[in-house]
Amino acid sequence: MFKKTVENLLQTALDERQDLFLIDFSLSADNAIKIIIDGDNGVLVEDCMFISRAIEHNIDRDEHDFSLEVLSSGASTPLVMPRQYHKHIGRNLEIKTLDSQNFEGELTEVNNEDVVLSWKAREPKPVGKGKVTVAKTATVAFSNIKEAKVKIKF
Repeated sequence: MFKKTVENLLQTALDERQDLFLIDFSLSADNAIKIIIDGDNGVLVEDCMFISRAIEHNIDRDEHDFSLEVLSSGASTPLVMPRQYHKHIGRNLEIKTLDSQNFEGELTEVNNEDVVLSWKAREPKPVGKGKVTVAKTATVAFSNIKEAKVKIKF
């Protein structure tokens, strides 16, 4: 019953803020609520506060004892939803696939089915000694992605 109430309040808040979406929701046996959100334009502290208040202000503390934690999806957190990829176009991603392939490159395109990565690689010349720089691309279906992370460069 309590879980359903929290889920309904969370969904109402997310319906009100279409730019935010749910990444993860958990409720432990001791009523510790943990919500992880992301947004089409990133997540600000105010966004987390909005979700927190939408839930906390609508549950009677005398009736339910609970703790509430609302977090944004971190920079090192893997991307889990296709919707997350759009805001990372132009950034470098590392993708591990279900068929044990690894790709690292710039995210250049996202559509409903897959993502496209581009990178440059040094390969031996077809004729003669030395190496040549070659532009490469890979198209990876969302259904084949085991894990995808944004590569942060300093």
